[in-house]
Amino acid sequence: MHLFISAGEPSGDLHGASLIRSLRKAHPDVKITGFGGDRMAEEGAELIFPLADHAVMGFIPVLLNIRKFRNLLILGETFLKENKPDAVVVIDNPGFHWHLAKRAKAAGIPVYYFVPPQLWAWGGYRVKKMKASVDYVLTSLPFEQKWYADRGMPCHYIGHPYFDELAHQKLDPVFIGRQARQPGRVVAILPGSRDREVKRNLPLMLAAAERIHAKHPDTRFIVAAFKDAHADGAREQLVGSTLPVTVEVKKTPEILQSAHCCIAVSGSVSLEIMNALKPAVIVYRAGFFGVVVARKIMQVRFITLVNLLAGREIFPEFLCFRDPDEEIADRIDRWLSSDDERRATVEGLKALKTQVAQPGAADRAAEFVLSRVRGAIDASRRAA
Repeated sequence: MHLFISAGEPSGDLHGASLIRSLRKAHPDVKITGFGGDRMAEEGAELIFPLADHAVMGFIPVLLNIRKFRNLLILGETFLKENKPDAVVVIDNPGFHWHLAKRAKAAGIPVYYFVPPQLWAWGGYRVKKMKASVDYVLTSLPFEQKWYADRGMPCHYIGHPYFDELAHQKLDPVFIGRQARQPGRVVAILPGSRDREVKRNLPLMLAAAERIHAKHPDTRFIVAAFKDAHADGAREQLVGSTLPVTVEVKKTPEILQSAHCCIAVSGSVSLEIMNALKPAVIVYRAGFFGVVVARKIMQVRFITLVNLLAGREIFPEFLCFRDPDEEIADRIDRWLSSDDERRATVEGLKALKTQVAQPGAADRAAEFVLSRVRGAIDASRRAA
């Protein structure tokens, strides 16, 4: 059996790795090829291109890279035609993956969408594209199943694979112990995994940290950098600053374990923050045009997954083109100043975690895909 899996950004690479582990557990001889990153490669995927290392967001960056992505689509299409895998699994990143899925369908290869895009939030009309190029959507969030089913899209609810990854995390006890021995409460700063979002959001997060420290001199800050380049950029911004802040690479779980509360960029990391039961302010700074368009097309009340799952605002959130550092600092101040306020937020997170943080999504996805692929292979053999 041969499956082609494609992930176009770091979070997708992480989900792809979880799926590959589950596929190999259920079918040790399965061959995995595709687009992805280091995590998928570590699990045994044969990458034809490290797509997850080239993630871009926003209209202008995509436009500037359009030739590269067109060439990658040609590469993927050629590979699919020449190797004819039994199925294609695409992960998030709809701009690229709808085109890849269309080419797979044209080649007669069934397509499954693992961790689908949030069409219910940003324009439901695009479900037509999904129906035209995808055989099954493996839904991640409880309310997605009904949304897709009501629009005639074949779907199967599996849960969010992020909780699988959290269940497999192994924390560094030395790091956590070192943080526990240091004085002062920790405010974690999580600026994201994409270069553009780090560049846009980290300065305002550090500005908020300056305000917080001015009011709470006992606080200290840890920046969770996704890669060395982000850490280097953060340290450059801190040259000359007296703010008590350290920058750590690939230590997000340990930083969250050590944190009193957090400032984070919107994304799937909010699920990790919820899992750690830490209060957080969520921010996403974009350009003026991007924010105006986003607010016009948004069909939901919140941008943060935790708030969407809860149906109310647990994490204060800011989608903005200006710098809301004062508002962010005010929200963090409440949790630093009042044990009752922090306790109420933590209790809300506990209730939500009990309701939605169920691991096993990757196993359920693997079981569903493998059963359908096996059925198709058996039917083909009988017909022959």
